[in-house]
Amino acid sequence: MDGESAVSKITLRGRTIFAGIAEGEALVTQEFISGWGGINPRDGTIIERRHELRGQSFKDKVLVFPGAKGSSAWSHYFHLARLAGAAPKAMLFNKMTTKIALGAIVTRVPAITDLDQDPLLVIETGDWVRVDGDHGLVEITKKSAGKAA
Repeated sequence: MDGESAVSKITLRGRTIFAGIAEGEALVTQEFISGWGGINPRDGTIIERRHELRGQSFKDKVLVFPGAKGSSAWSHYFHLARLAGAAPKAMLFNKMTTKIALGAIVTRVPAITDLDQDPLLVIETGDWVRVDGDHGLVEITKKSAGKAA
């Protein structure tokens, strides 16, 4: 093997909220995300004042987060992000609510919840994540995998 370690993959299984397949770099937060006043739907940037991801964009990322907070406008703001081309590629979350269910549907990206392991403990920002909403599977390639030992 030319000095590279084997690439290890972790597979999680969960409940599909919106079907489809997407993959990309993970953006992970331990904090709930607010729609109205929490994101800029034009570019997918977190704008909430005290949020750990303030200033970072979820555009073209697999967004991994505990769930939605705030008003029912949450789904509207994620819908606007989709219309602006700034939506995440997929969403993985822990806490299922009606606002996040509707948000996942109007965003039209693969979304999975109720995973067999906590995605906030398994996935790190920068990991490569493939979300298969058709089968409720999440495949994670750790960002450090494949580097020379």
